[in-house]
Amino acid sequence: MANLTTKELSALDDQVRHEQVLVKKYQAMACLCSDTALQNELNSIVDKHQQHCDTLLGFLQ
Repeated sequence: MANLTTKELSALDDQVRHEQVLVKKYQAMACLCSDTALQNELNSIVDKHQQHCDTLLGFLQ
């Protein structure tokens, strides 16, 4: 992997933080939801954003 510039590292850090916020928000919504189908959909969205976060973190290793 090529060395990342300070600006690129900052952008990656920002995006990781945004994805982490989305994970927490959708997890909270899923916990509050009483409709099982909707809860499953929200958990699916959580999984997708967690995958995005993991992918971005992979660039930092």
